[in-house]
Amino acid sequence: MTSTDLLVDAFERIRDAVHPAVNGLSPAELTFRPDGESNSIAWLVWHLTRIQDDHVAGLDGSEQVWTANTWAERFALPLDASDTGYGHDPNMVAAVTADALSLLGYYDDVHDKTLKFLRSLAEADLTRVVDRSWEPPVTLSVRLVSVIVDDLQHVGQAAYVRGILQRH
Repeated sequence: MTSTDLLVDAFERIRDAVHPAVNGLSPAELTFRPDGESNSIAWLVWHLTRIQDDHVAGLDGSEQVWTANTWAERFALPLDASDTGYGHDPNMVAAVTADALSLLGYYDDVHDKTLKFLRSLAEADLTRVVDRSWEPPVTLSVRLVSVIVDDLQHVGQAAYVRGILQRH
């Protein structure tokens, strides 16, 4: 198994967790928040997808799926098209609404682009420095692992919120 095979496997596991966190929920259920300071499933899945989209586009030098494939227009959120959710306050979290089909459609679109990018990489590509503003500088592989960790944290949170929702 190569390093890129391992990365593909990790991103596939994220997909395998995103779908059950969202499938079958209504827009109202997707925006359920245990309290006014909590994140909703819709926000968590949208945010983890936006981060993955933003970071992979930055790594491969392409336009984000969010804008390239008109997801920003389809979601029609009251946010700037460049917004990834980082630093959102509770009111901004509440502004992120969507139906399951849209959330999963956007996620799957980003997921497919991510896998295509990963499968294009050679082992040597993973050591390329992509961000010199950190010490030590961040390599492509480290950036991808950061995305994986962030995505797994947020999809776990979404699954937890779904569990709370289903007990109400």
